[in-house]
Amino acid sequence: MKTATENGQVLGIKGAYDANDAYDSTDAEDFKPLTAEEVQKLRLQQPLLSVWRVVLAQIVVGSAVAALTWLFTGRVSAAWSAAYGGLAVVVPAALFARGLTSKATTVNTGTAVFGFLLWELVKIGLTIAMLYAAVWLVKDLSWPAMLVGLVITMKVYWVVFAWRKVFHPMA
Repeated sequence: MKTATENGQVLGIKGAYDANDAYDSTDAEDFKPLTAEEVQKLRLQQPLLSVWRVVLAQIVVGSAVAALTWLFTGRVSAAWSAAYGGLAVVVPAALFARGLTSKATTVNTGTAVFGFLLWELVKIGLTIAMLYAAVWLVKDLSWPAMLVGLVITMKVYWVVFAWRKVFHPMA
C-alpha cells in the first residue's frame, strides 16, 4: 500500500491525520515554571540520596555478613572470605562516590555524564581486579563465602530505596 501526503495530510492504512497534530500548541501555553517555594517543597518531598550513607551501609552489612559467617561456620578463613567479598564492593563504591562528588565532575552536565561513566568503569574494573586477586590475598579462600559477602553487600543499593527515611537526609 502506498502512503501519500496531500496538504499536510498523511494517508495511511487506517485513514489520514494531520502531521501538525503531533505538536499541540496548547501544551506550551499551559506550561508554568515553578516558584522558588514550590521547588523547595518538591525538594523536601523528594530529598537527594547521600552516596556516602550508602557506602557506610555497605560497610556495616559487609561486616555483619563476615561476623555471621564466622558465627555459623566457625571458620575464620570463611569469615575473611566473606569480608573480602564485602570489600570488593565497598572499596570500588567508595572510590566511585569520591569521584562523583569531586569538583571536576560537577562543572557542567557533560562532565557529570562523562565522570559518571568513567568512575563506573573504574568501579567495575577494580571489582574484577579485586576478585581476581582474592586467590593470592585471602588465605584458604572460600569462594562461596566470598560470593555471599559480595552479593549481600551489593544488594544494599535496594535496601536504600526501601528505607527512604534512613538514607535520604532531610534538609
